[in-house]
Amino acid sequence: MKTQSSIQKVVMTGMLAAVMAVMSQIQFPLPSGVPVTMQTFAMALAGYILGWKYGLASTAVYILLGAVGVPVFAGFSGGLSFAVSPAGGYIWGFLPMVALCGLGYEKRTMPALIGLSVAGLACCHILGVIQLAIVTGLGPWAAFLAGSAPYLVKDLVSLAAAYAVAKAVRKALTSAGAQMA
Repeated sequence: MKTQSSIQKVVMTGMLAAVMAVMSQIQFPLPSGVPVTMQTFAMALAGYILGWKYGLASTAVYILLGAVGVPVFAGFSGGLSFAVSPAGGYIWGFLPMVALCGLGYEKRTMPALIGLSVAGLACCHILGVIQLAIVTGLGPWAAFLAGSAPYLVKDLVSLAAAYAVAKAVRKALTSAGAQMA
């Protein structure tokens, strides 16, 4: 987003936080207490469109809105209770995930993009599994099987889909910027 002004970047940061809130509501509950959502797609999209700095800011805005009670988390939930919920570790995990996805995009090579995006997804899942295990009393392996394994394929597909959408969005933004100049 080199051609955009600071104001445009801030506006896009807010817009992507809103996209995160909307995508969080597309969900399918599972018995583990960790629903299948489109949050992974939204986080990767923010990183790929905004880069690591503004993507991280967008995710922080999303988490802060939820923490103060705005119902932006899955199931229209909000409040500090996420910090001790079975799915709360995944919310914290969005921070390194979006940063690494954004950093991967900024590296401009496919190996870096894939490696850093998968590393970001792994961070998200690791933090999620740790909190799920602590909150529910499950062992680490059981928490992985309940809260991570069922989501891995969907999350990897989400990374690829977010990259494709981000590429189109960036192209459209660049084209619109050239037309406005």
